[in-house]
Amino acid sequence: MKYDLGNTFSIIKPDQSVETIDVSPTMYQQLDENFNQFKGHQLVSLYEFNDDWSSWEVHPKGDEIVVLLSGEITFVLDIDGEHKQVELKKQGEYVVVPKNTWHTAKTNTPTKALFITPGEGTKHKDLDKV
Repeated sequence: MKYDLGNTFSIIKPDQSVETIDVSPTMYQQLDENFNQFKGHQLVSLYEFNDDWSSWEVHPKGDEIVVLLSGEITFVLDIDGEHKQVELKKQGEYVVVPKNTWHTAKTNTPTKALFITPGEGTKHKDLDKV
């Protein structure tokens, strides 16, 4: 079947089969409810943004892969209290955000990126907290 990541995200399940979910305001709640709090699952998603992220996030159950599709983005990784910047400027460049690493992103240009995220236990906090 053919899908559009702008409207339908994919879930890689623990048995490596794939299920899809429509993008909606309640999607993240549905992921927790319908996929055992997302234990052992990964979300394949597409996001477009024009501004810096408004918070930090962390994924305690695995590494996250982010692939730049268009635009430019700088990921800021908090590694042992040091902020390391990873700039993605060319289509196809990607960053691997290590498990348990707080991260945020900065951009001032229309940007589109593909995310492969181990969603179980994901947490967010204000930018001034790291």
